[in-house]
Amino acid sequence: MNDKISRLLAWLDRSTCNFRAVSTIKEELDAAGFTELRQEDAWKVTPGARHYVIKNGSAIFAFVAGNGKAGENAFRIISAHSDSPCFKIKPNAEIIGDGGVVSLNVEKYGGGIMYTWFDRPLSMSGRVMVDSGDILNPRSIVFDLDRPVATIPHLAIHFNRAVNEGNPLSVQKDMKPVIGYFSPEEIESVKSRGGFVKVMVAEHLCIRPEDIIDYEICLYPYEKAGLFGVHGEYLQSGRIDDLSMAFAGLEALLDSCASECSDTRVLAVFDNEETGSGTKQGAHSPVLRDLLIRLSDALGGDSEAFYRSVARSFMISADDAHAWHPNYNEKYDPTNHPVIGGGPVVKINSNCKYMTDAEGAAVFRSLCAKAGVKCQTFVNHSDVTGGSTLGNILTGQLDLRGVDMGNAIWAMHSARETAGVDDHLSTVKAFTTFFS
Repeated sequence: MNDKISRLLAWLDRSTCNFRAVSTIKEELDAAGFTELRQEDAWKVTPGARHYVIKNGSAIFAFVAGNGKAGENAFRIISAHSDSPCFKIKPNAEIIGDGGVVSLNVEKYGGGIMYTWFDRPLSMSGRVMVDSGDILNPRSIVFDLDRPVATIPHLAIHFNRAVNEGNPLSVQKDMKPVIGYFSPEEIESVKSRGGFVKVMVAEHLCIRPEDIIDYEICLYPYEKAGLFGVHGEYLQSGRIDDLSMAFAGLEALLDSCASECSDTRVLAVFDNEETGSGTKQGAHSPVLRDLLIRLSDALGGDSEAFYRSVARSFMISADDAHAWHPNYNEKYDPTNHPVIGGGPVVKINSNCKYMTDAEGAAVFRSLCAKAGVKCQTFVNHSDVTGGSTLGNILTGQLDLRGVDMGNAIWAMHSARETAGVDDHLSTVKAFTTFFS
């Protein structure tokens, strides 16, 4: 198996939520000689320096400072996001049923395909907040139980004979995960200690349940990423959208960071894209703009240097695309439907749901040609309304040139998505060419 594919599969298995994705990227950056800068500190940055900034523990912005003169160079930016649709556990989550069965009260995060979550082993990951001695700055602990602790059991077909004719689902009623059966004594004991969720997480972290002030915890399918297909040409996992793009950008940054470049290379991995990006760590916030201004100033730029650099800059907004589905040809544009294995996909929308214009598309197609990889195009069926992503949101903060692109995948927002092995390798090549 190709080393980059092995690394991708391992990353997907470790990055079971947005916080874990960022901590995994941080580990890779640390190993490559990058050091952390904090927003609350003064910055000293020299040409060629490798740094990163973490926001909220769930977004990360890594860069290699260019060695060109501030204002006369550019920013080369690849953006992606760390979050994926899932179910988040509510506070006071335990629901006690007949016989002592305990279910969890959950809330849907993002627009997932809910019925793909039934009858799978589920685990938990996220972060808990504990006392640090500073009320305004509690300590955050990121964790992954890394074992199956729940399942969402489907109703038997005998009680709903029409289930295969359409099955409307209620998150509150149908999607409660079951964690087990317990005696009345066990239930009362655990409730007195803060509830099953806090007790399980506290035992995993070797802390007391009462130490947990609050939490953000999601469920994830406890199934390993892997390859399939007669030739092993497909990879399947949860969270391919959009971690595959985030990790392709990371690979390209690591592969190119030792080479000199007059431009500053930036990998921006935002959070909360699946819910509209309207958070302090999302693409609607000024976090990337502020970082680039501070970086330009730290590199000795004058009052106009940042704006001159932005005018020269280019961004690749990387978020996966819809692959043509052999069972649903009627859902796709007749002449612009990418296939798995056909290479990176330029995403185009006449109503500006994507940032792509002819110039941006031309730049990316030329990058692919230089990298020696194929390139495809996605346009929605003219009677189907598509979604949007990071590119057009970020242009509300930065007047950048750029392109929206991604790899073609099946079952986007399913608990288990499918992508192409060759497409991932091709994207890493195109991204590395962009950063080189």
